[in-house]
Amino acid sequence: MLHNVTDLLKVKYPIIQAPMAGGVTTTRLVTEVSNAGGVGMIGAGYMSADQLRKQIGEVQQLTQHAFGVNLFVPNEFHVTEEEIVSANEELNQFRRTLQLPEKKTIDKPNFNDLYNTFLEQIDVVIKEKVPICSFTFGIPTTEVIDHLKQHDILLMGTATTVKEAIAIEKAGIDIIVVQGSEAGGHRGNFLQSNDESMVGLMSLIPQVVDNVGIPVIAAGGIMEGRGLMASLSLGAQGVQMGTAFLTCLESGANELHKDAILNAEEDQTVITRSFSGKWARGIQNEFISSMRANEHQLPAFPVQNSLTKDVRKASANQGKTDFMSLWAGQNATMAKRQTVRMLMESIIMEAKKLGFST
Repeated sequence: MLHNVTDLLKVKYPIIQAPMAGGVTTTRLVTEVSNAGGVGMIGAGYMSADQLRKQIGEVQQLTQHAFGVNLFVPNEFHVTEEEIVSANEELNQFRRTLQLPEKKTIDKPNFNDLYNTFLEQIDVVIKEKVPICSFTFGIPTTEVIDHLKQHDILLMGTATTVKEAIAIEKAGIDIIVVQGSEAGGHRGNFLQSNDESMVGLMSLIPQVVDNVGIPVIAAGGIMEGRGLMASLSLGAQGVQMGTAFLTCLESGANELHKDAILNAEEDQTVITRSFSGKWARGIQNEFISSMRANEHQLPAFPVQNSLTKDVRKASANQGKTDFMSLWAGQNATMAKRQTVRMLMESIIMEAKKLGFST
């Protein structure tokens, strides 16, 4: 039997705020979404266990409603010294522009360290009794899944293809978030290549729904009530929205990032791996254009992400969007500067006009 997703999530509305890592999902953003009847999500991909524990505590003080934590599933990565040196030399041109010191040595991320941090994050989720845990970039081990389920934590996985969705269901995860090619930020593909994972959301929803027996949540380019209703009509049971929440007043996104989205034009978002080594959708800028010719040779995530960190940070600090990762979905032009409550109310009001009922 296919369970109703609002019952599973214990929420009023089938709206999940996408877990945007890197400081966007402030305690205020998460709790405002949950208090407005949706699911607020902490994007914990880059957090230490202590940072995560602290934010969970803050969230629990400000909402009695359901919220969740999203974690990146660490993947083995293989990079050569040559790739790192080459990418670093290329980045030195941007460091000179930003008057940063050129980097000579690189602290390369270590898979074992990343995996140990992931396991520590899992322990925090369990100990702090977080009701919902979602995963991006893959499926955790059977041991991790079983451990979380023993503590009655609802699990969500991210899929970009039917094959990935089937694998998530087989692993025993409760809900699948299907990410269409329109989505902003990093692609969640893990079984198939980026090219194979670029299925548009309106094609992906029915394909996945017809092949799995667990609830499907739609993600990618959804900004308001029409997107919610379109997703529901194709068989999804809810939506996950990122860019719409990113420009909200409570979001921790840099104001330059918010302004770039609010002033974006329809054709400005592109897919790039130049910032992190993993394909992601963001607003075209000088950095993406300059790196385009060599982006296939760049080191894999998370190495390239570490290499570009100083450039991205300095660009933001200096008020220059030229070298920032301005993640945004394809419907960025529909974003508004508003409160979470205003956004939630407008989504529901519009959806009700189109026949939505709770």
